[in-house]
Amino acid sequence: MRTTLMACMVAAGVAFGGTAEARSYQVHNGNCGYSTDYDVSVLPGGIEFSRTDGHPRDIFMHDGHLRVDGRDVAVSGDDAARLRQYEQDVRALMPEVAGIAREGVNIGFAAMRTVLLTFAENDGDRREMVDKLDRSHQQALADIDNGLGKGVWKQHALDEAIQSGIESSVADVVGKVTGAAVTAALSGDQSKVAALEARANSLDKTIDKEIDKRADELDRRADALCPRLGALDQLQQQFKFRLQDGSRLQLVTHDNKDNKKLVTAADHARAD
Repeated sequence: MRTTLMACMVAAGVAFGGTAEARSYQVHNGNCGYSTDYDVSVLPGGIEFSRTDGHPRDIFMHDGHLRVDGRDVAVSGDDAARLRQYEQDVRALMPEVAGIAREGVNIGFAAMRTVLLTFAENDGDRREMVDKLDRSHQQALADIDNGLGKGVWKQHALDEAIQSGIESSVADVVGKVTGAAVTAALSGDQSKVAALEARANSLDKTIDKEIDKRADELDRRADALCPRLGALDQLQQQFKFRLQDGSRLQLVTHDNKDNKKLVTAADHARAD
């Protein structure tokens, strides 16, 4: 039975990781470790960057103009061009980030569905749990569409919304899987144990076939963001203007030095 339980928990872990960790503006790559301390709102009339801790707290840019903590910042013509490019790049980046988050959620729920369909014992349980899983799936996608899909990225709101929708689904799936394993073990019926073992052994191959290809593709999409984030970093390093305290405006930071690896849904969806 150890094989059965291990396979079930691995699959549940794949499903949970693929959704709860879909954290938008973050990329995992050996050479890519960019992050931002700011919440980002892409609006028709400009882009806002805001945070509750640290300074500056509020940055607004549009068409080469910059406002920091409510004060206009004088910039040169060259810096105005860089600000326009920065705004354009962020606008182009957000839809792709949203798409990656959506696919990460889809991969996670696909993994859970596979586990559920593998171990559900009867049609009634299967229909009930699949319906519940589908509702949670649609809600998780709606959360992304209402946030990232509308150009709004908040550091914690997205993962919290997804996690709240996914936890009950994970609990249901894990409960169904472990319940079946325990029942088979306690029954003493070796044929039931063998049948459950066979399902568990087939699960890994099914997950590999149905999930890994999608996760690999999502990895490639996430990796493609690295040079685009790097371009944002280069632009901000080229800004000639300075903030009131003499510092350079830095909206994106590179964390590789501290080994703060950033994670996408794809990374978790295939981790186990």
